[in-house]
Amino acid sequence: MPMILKEREQAILHEVIETFLEAGEPVSSLRLVRSDRHGLSAASIRAVLANLETLGLLRQPHTSAGRVPTPLAYHFFIDSLMQSEGVSGEIRREIDETLSGVRADPEEMASEASKLLSKFSRQVGMVLTPDLGSAVLHRVEFVGLSDRRILCVTISSTGFIENKVFEADEHVSRDELTRFSNYLTENFRGCTLSEVRERLVEMMDDDRGVVDDLLSGAVKLARGGMLTEPNQELVMDGAESLLARPELHDLEQVRRLFDTFADRARVVTLLNRCLEGPGVRVLIGEENDLTSDLDFSLIVRGYHIAGRRIGTVGVFGPSRMAYQRLIPLVDYLGARMSRSLEVPN
Repeated sequence: MPMILKEREQAILHEVIETFLEAGEPVSSLRLVRSDRHGLSAASIRAVLANLETLGLLRQPHTSAGRVPTPLAYHFFIDSLMQSEGVSGEIRREIDETLSGVRADPEEMASEASKLLSKFSRQVGMVLTPDLGSAVLHRVEFVGLSDRRILCVTISSTGFIENKVFEADEHVSRDELTRFSNYLTENFRGCTLSEVRERLVEMMDDDRGVVDDLLSGAVKLARGGMLTEPNQELVMDGAESLLARPELHDLEQVRRLFDTFADRARVVTLLNRCLEGPGVRVLIGEENDLTSDLDFSLIVRGYHIAGRRIGTVGVFGPSRMAYQRLIPLVDYLGARMSRSLEVPN
């Protein structure tokens, strides 16, 4: 059930959050009185602050300090108080132009997207490369290189290309390579690459497959070129920019930051767990294993092909971040990647 606050409580909470996001220091009741934005006495402001603390929206880092927002307060701010700044036309144009030039190369697109996120957020830009197992097969081509070495080119319906060089058990002629390519294309076009791999594995285990020479030869080549499960890669940019932030004021926090980034497989797993539905999700502090160790926040969104999520984009950094600016940024970049991938070559 959403939290309901009185108008004066919302106004004071709003000012505390905006002041803290800008200055990075606990906000005192005296500072709120001096701003003279609420028409309340010092005693009334202190009473509101105390109530907001009781509700779990504010906390005091030290007894004599002012108050800072909690993750609950940030979520209330995002859901009820924040006015989105949107994404400027200049930033949109740079994102559009950059991604338009790399849409056929998933790894390069992920690299450029992470750089854009870091540049415009001044946080860590994080991108999971497309899960090519969910891409839909358009064409398979086998190309002879030399003797028994063969290049397998797997092309998805959106133009993503996966290449793998392998060595066949015996020499295969150019005509046979063409026949095997056509056979696999005709029989598996429209399936996801994961489905293709599953069906090929079943065929390899089925003794009846050896009766058909064409099928047997195609499956043997597919085993060399198509059965390796693709792994999602994590691309990050901008970690060094966080070192100047006051939130990382000691070496232990810096060590935890880089320990977090060192275990990339864990980060990939946690990022994939973050997204349970469409749109942007914001995770703060203890809400996720990725953010809890450092009291950081993660703004994350999936990007899609044909309504199916194939990758993730996000911004990762200290919880004191400009949510009103960064949520639209992550949303636009994720949506732009989806549109780019949907465009056929």
